[in-house]
Amino acid sequence: MTLETKKSVFVELGKFLSQFSEEHSVQKSDVLYNDIFFDDFEKLIHLSQSHNGWYTPEQVYFAIKSWADALTEENISKWISKYSSDFAQNDKKEKTVALILAGNIPLVGFHDFLSALITGNKALVKTSSNDQHLLPFLAKYLIAVDESLKDKITFVDGKLENFDTVIATGSNNTARYFEYYFKDKPSIIRKNRNSAAVLNGKETHEQLEALGEDIFRYFGLGCRNVSKLFVPKGYSFDAFFQAIFKYQDVIHYEKYANNYDYNKAVFLMSNFKLLDNGFLTLKEDSSYASPISSVFYEYYENLEDLKSRLETDAEQIQCIVSSDLTENSVAFGQTQNPQLWDYADNVDTITFLLTTK
Repeated sequence: MTLETKKSVFVELGKFLSQFSEEHSVQKSDVLYNDIFFDDFEKLIHLSQSHNGWYTPEQVYFAIKSWADALTEENISKWISKYSSDFAQNDKKEKTVALILAGNIPLVGFHDFLSALITGNKALVKTSSNDQHLLPFLAKYLIAVDESLKDKITFVDGKLENFDTVIATGSNNTARYFEYYFKDKPSIIRKNRNSAAVLNGKETHEQLEALGEDIFRYFGLGCRNVSKLFVPKGYSFDAFFQAIFKYQDVIHYEKYANNYDYNKAVFLMSNFKLLDNGFLTLKEDSSYASPISSVFYEYYENLEDLKSRLETDAEQIQCIVSSDLTENSVAFGQTQNPQLWDYADNVDTITFLLTTK
């Protein structure tokens, strides 16, 4: 497959995904193989919650829309144009890339899957037990668009064998296992990361409302979800609580409510001082990883000192939200809409796959 062919295949997938919406999914006449895949994918979206209780239709539709927006000809061309010389020199033999995927949010491993295939390699995929259906379905669609992909995509349940390189995502504990087990293979091993927001008290209601999207999307389960707030000394949280009130319905989801009740009880029994609005607790804590239904916060006195702290803690942080208070800040409300060129842990997957022998 030429690079242009691979691009066109993923553009077709983007067109397919663009048909699905929580409000109303509509078949488009110019989309390939709708007669085979459209109805079954709509059914799978609504079955996803039975496979993973956190995968509500709302969250799955959101993930699908994010990928539909990303997989356009313009975006894919912009993404890979940076690597034109690497692609031109990439005459090495085809590699088999073992992908060990997470399952915390829908299709979280799709970028690694896409990267492996677009660089001309085979994908040997081990899905998470929490997300075993969405990616294999999309792989079947890709194979229908170009049958030559059939020999390039393999899903495995058991032990990974006969591979050349590894991209694995897991917890800090599983990462240690991965690092030992794959010590003889070129690899990208991803560990736990969390995202933070830096506020200065001058944020608008609209910005704080958008911050709620960064906190509550996917129920806070993603590494790009904001789980920590840095606020100036003396900061009042009144405007923050007013702005995020629109997300109050999250408490009506049983799994989230159970976490809220449990974590709040644990905090209170430990005599921690909490700020609470009935569906989110705020706890002053120096850690980045807050439990579901809670966000940690920390006061700062000097922004420059905070920037130094964030640089020191860079390996714990996925992204930082602010109104340009820190370098490479993500805009409020945009953490769950990364571009193709926004790499997890800032590790350039394409360069890794094109240059690793």
